[in-house]
Amino acid sequence: MLVIANLLMSAKTHSQAGKSEKNPSSPSAQSVQAFLGRWDLTLEAPDREYPSWLELDQESGQLKAQMVSRWGSARPLPKVELSNGRLTFVSPKEEEDRAEDMVFEGTLVGKTLSGTTTGPDGTAWQWIGRRAPALKGKSVPKWGKPIQLFNGKDMSGWRMDGADTSVWKVEDGNLLSPGNGPELINDSKFEDFKLHVEFNCAANSNSGIYLRGRYEVQIETDSIEEPPSHHMGGVYGFLAASPELSRKPGEWQSFDITLVGRWITVVQNGQTIIDNKEIPGITGGALDSYEELPGPIYLQGSEKGHVAYRSIVITPAEK
Repeated sequence: MLVIANLLMSAKTHSQAGKSEKNPSSPSAQSVQAFLGRWDLTLEAPDREYPSWLELDQESGQLKAQMVSRWGSARPLPKVELSNGRLTFVSPKEEEDRAEDMVFEGTLVGKTLSGTTTGPDGTAWQWIGRRAPALKGKSVPKWGKPIQLFNGKDMSGWRMDGADTSVWKVEDGNLLSPGNGPELINDSKFEDFKLHVEFNCAANSNSGIYLRGRYEVQIETDSIEEPPSHHMGGVYGFLAASPELSRKPGEWQSFDITLVGRWITVVQNGQTIIDNKEIPGITGGALDSYEELPGPIYLQGSEKGHVAYRSIVITPAEK
């Protein structure tokens, strides 16, 4: 009897040991929960910083991720894992324009998610993630006085970002994008605002209006085969225009955009196409990922073709 009792005790101990060995590699619901949600990322390359964005979710016990990397739009990732408190996620090489997948590894310490990845040449990069702010709960803004951002004569109050040889010009009272040139960034920064912009998009052309320098509202006549959120009036990669209005290359049109926190309304030519929708995160081409801070209006000049802008008027919310 004593021998049998010892054998049973030994089996029980061995079984418990087996369970304890498996637990570390299979994260508890509590440990996973700490990683879930939206993260504003900054990738630190040797020559510059790249803003980025990550959202982690869990579906049927499986960890899921979507990401805005150094460029492009939000997209689901093919691999994300959490093991022993270490997060690994992969951005495919096809999306990163490189020979190998871009593998991110990191850990969570306090409220900061940080880790390493590699650049296209194999150089080690650091990255850091902060919880994306909710940017909600604000009362209805009291609007201030309208401000003309473009004087119709020159580019006073604007600067070009990039060393491209092609440049923005003022012709016949209009701002004209160069096509595959620099971005055009306003000197002032804003938090919540209403923005009126009039634009004329040539055929097979592309530009965009970046709100706070982080959220692009699309202006294009060349993306009909791309996803709906890449079409005219969409918030790139996140929100599609509904209804989507007919394309009008070569004709003057208008946007009236209201941005409060991360909630946006877009009115195109007098018709509402996005009605108080939440923007989940920064879009590709953002100047930075510090969503809690005011930022500038900037006009995209790096895409092809030509887009003309005239009346650009912003009405900021009073503090």
